[in-house]
Amino acid sequence: MLVLADRLDWINRAVGMVVRWLALAMVLVQFGTVILRYVYGISFIFLNETVLYLHSTLFMLAAGYTLLIDGHVRVDIFYGLFGRRGKARIDIFGALLFLLPSIFMIGWFSWPSVRNSWAIMEGAISVGGIPASFLLKSLIPAFCVLLIIQGIACILRDISRLREEKPAA
Repeated sequence: MLVLADRLDWINRAVGMVVRWLALAMVLVQFGTVILRYVYGISFIFLNETVLYLHSTLFMLAAGYTLLIDGHVRVDIFYGLFGRRGKARIDIFGALLFLLPSIFMIGWFSWPSVRNSWAIMEGAISVGGIPASFLLKSLIPAFCVLLIIQGIACILRDISRLREEKPAA
């Protein structure tokens, strides 16, 4: 079970290692845009949209990696009070009751929009922008797939943790 979880983790770890560079690219493009606008008085819509595309790609594709490294925000105020077994139970419960159903719903309801966007090869958001809104919308199912993969890996790891640590009798 842990071998499968490790292989699933590898997917989001690899994606995370690649998309982290988008943060640097985003800063550099934004810096260039600001210099062009305020120093030279030149503005390009496609540069503004490039920052939007980079930002969207970074956050949508890094969500699974964030779950992998436990970097997401926890709302459960009692979580810290539990030991490893209690935390594993809460994580399994949360993943099965909240994470996976939510992600499946996002994927299910966004798919028609993504499919239609690809069917018409939906163009730019703004005149003079990047003519690839269909690619931007494709981040939604990618986000869903990566979070489902990581959610399953987390569940497998938590089940393994529950099996290995038997409570004292």
